[in-house]
Amino acid sequence: MRRLTKKKALNLVKELDAFPKVPESYVESTASGGTVSLIAFTFMAALAFLEFFVYRDTWMKYEYEVDKDFTSKLRINVDITVAMKCQYIGADVLDLAETMVASDGLEYEPVNFELSPQQRLWQLTLLHIQERLRLEHSLQDVLFKSAIKIAPEDSPAPLNACRIHGHLYVNKVAGNFHITVGKSIPHPRGHAHLAALVSHDSFNFSHRINHLSFGEMIPGIISTLDGTEKVSPESNHMFQYFITIVPTKLNTYKIAADTHQYSVTERERVINHALGSHGVSGIFMKYDISSLMIRVTEQHMPLWQFLVRLCGIIGGIFSTTEISHIYCRKCTLE
Repeated sequence: MRRLTKKKALNLVKELDAFPKVPESYVESTASGGTVSLIAFTFMAALAFLEFFVYRDTWMKYEYEVDKDFTSKLRINVDITVAMKCQYIGADVLDLAETMVASDGLEYEPVNFELSPQQRLWQLTLLHIQERLRLEHSLQDVLFKSAIKIAPEDSPAPLNACRIHGHLYVNKVAGNFHITVGKSIPHPRGHAHLAALVSHDSFNFSHRINHLSFGEMIPGIISTLDGTEKVSPESNHMFQYFITIVPTKLNTYKIAADTHQYSVTERERVINHALGSHGVSGIFMKYDISSLMIRVTEQHMPLWQFLVRLCGIIGGIFSTTEISHIYCRKCTLE
């Protein structure tokens, strides 16, 4: 009785077979069929190989949300070379609340303003990358996912300039980072610079921005102003950079960091009080922080999606070639 029941169940399963088998005596192998099969298998292997590269690739997903972090500090990473001696200039930050930030994190290093051939090549490379980034925004994804070599070291030469490098921690409000004549001193109404002891003949605010970024330092990320060089023929010259900072949370398979991107508008003019062009000579970077935050996440195709696409490729080619072959044989017989 149990054996009979199993036999009925097996017969029922056989009746549900949607893929009936053709007896081998009815199957005939032909040269044309073998050729079509060979072509089909070649296409399957090639497309499956290409699909594997698509599966290995990743892409960046951008999400926008409101930045609710108002209590943390903003880190400013500075590396600027100014064509003046270190004892003549001073750098500091004054924020929107007129709070002066101590510049203890900055170092003043005497260097040569002229670049060696290797350094000049590196700077031109940075400028070329900046130009391509403005035209092809997708290159930013490549920078997010990979690293780039560091700039070459300075070569020994006459020390006629000052390299100001280091980092500062400021409040997350609008502020002004500036480099001007004289060392800064505290003042009840803000701050001041001891510029009276510096001769106007020593003024030269030609400068090179080796690096300027906000947030965590990430190797390989090229900021907007990296590689910028300004040379002034006049001693009294004001350079202004108006910077809009956008907080960015970066999460890739290599790194997870809180950094910042920024856009910049530049302006420069000669200070000439006789012609009505008033102001203070120096380099002024006025920054403001956006209320929006960008979350950048590196994503990868799931394994199940890769298998579904692979099955679709194999099944689609197999079915198409089989139908085409049957149709061609039918036309030949007719």
